[in-house]
Amino acid sequence: MASGQIVEAVRIWEQVLALDPDQPQALLYLGQNALRSRNFTGARAFLERAAVASPNEPVVQLGLAIAAQALGDDARELAALNRALAIDPYCYPALLSKALLTERQGKPRQAARMFRDALTIIPQDEQRLSREIRDQIQHAREAAGRNAEAMARFLDARLGGEPSGRIAECKDVLAGAKKVYTQQPMMLHVPGLPAISYYEHAQFPWLSGLESKSDIIRGELEGLLQTEDRNFRPYVQHPDGAPLNQWAELNRSARWSAQYLWKDGQKIAETCARCPKTAEIMAALPLAQMAGFGPTVFFSALEPHTRIPPHTGDTNARLIVHLPLILPGQCAFRVGNDVREWKFGEAFVFDDTIEHEAWNDSDEIRVVLIFDIWNPYLTPAERDHVVALLSGMQGYYAAEG
Repeated sequence: MASGQIVEAVRIWEQVLALDPDQPQALLYLGQNALRSRNFTGARAFLERAAVASPNEPVVQLGLAIAAQALGDDARELAALNRALAIDPYCYPALLSKALLTERQGKPRQAARMFRDALTIIPQDEQRLSREIRDQIQHAREAAGRNAEAMARFLDARLGGEPSGRIAECKDVLAGAKKVYTQQPMMLHVPGLPAISYYEHAQFPWLSGLESKSDIIRGELEGLLQTEDRNFRPYVQHPDGAPLNQWAELNRSARWSAQYLWKDGQKIAETCARCPKTAEIMAALPLAQMAGFGPTVFFSALEPHTRIPPHTGDTNARLIVHLPLILPGQCAFRVGNDVREWKFGEAFVFDDTIEHEAWNDSDEIRVVLIFDIWNPYLTPAERDHVVALLSGMQGYYAAEG
């Protein structure tokens, strides 16, 4: 079998079956070979015996479903697929096949719900799957997308028009057009804090004062960019041997770079000296004071045609502020389901523990000023406890050397 000698493998499996008529692997292989040969009646005979010999093997049930479909027996196909899913609820080929059967029976809406469920459990590395399965996955995406659009229109009619705000997002999630994003902090999670993608501008009265100084800050930034030693360094810097995942392309790359005024609570004297007005403006803001962790204040530069992949931040105890400074156009930012374009001098506050990403599709550099502030839903006492927890975690690991 491993060397691809199909005829010889069939001959030997038949010898095995002659010695042991209930040998499950022999029955399965001979049934699968009959399927390949389009002998569907023979395949079903072998696989029905395999199902008795190996009742908890979903692959056998998948083979029975294929044979039943070829023989035009919808009832037996459905029974086999249901049995496969009873054995393994995460058997995505069975769920895809059941959705396709439901679609063939003229029930596209019910099929779309099954396609959506199947898409949540398919392996990430789709290229390792067979061409047939990949085609089914693509069909599932298209069918689910069409159904989401149709259901959204149907719900709009029920609502008496297209809603706005969070009800619009609620409708899109219900229809399957969007997904639910939750807080996924990489380090510290404070329970009970609301999962808000973008916070209301009015919740932070000091933002308007910051925005009014955008020209001053941009002037000092432009001065930095015009110097021979710009001192921008790659933002992503993982050590050798660390798992890179989505950061492989940007690790140690100048395509996304930063110059810090404060980093992990430490003031960077050289940068602050080169940008004294910006440093003064930032020092007057309610930054997140977390010894060893915050504040962090930096210019974030994204080179042309560069994308920051979806990711989440360290803790929901803080929020992140962006002040856009150099915007060449064709630049945008997504938090959860909400995509926004940066506009010069218009700051926004967001929860970076909700999945977010950014992109610069222009031919020029994009730069924003980024800094962290406390989550306003934390009490002063809770802030102190967060600092104690973070420093305690740091001390715990440092004690081991």
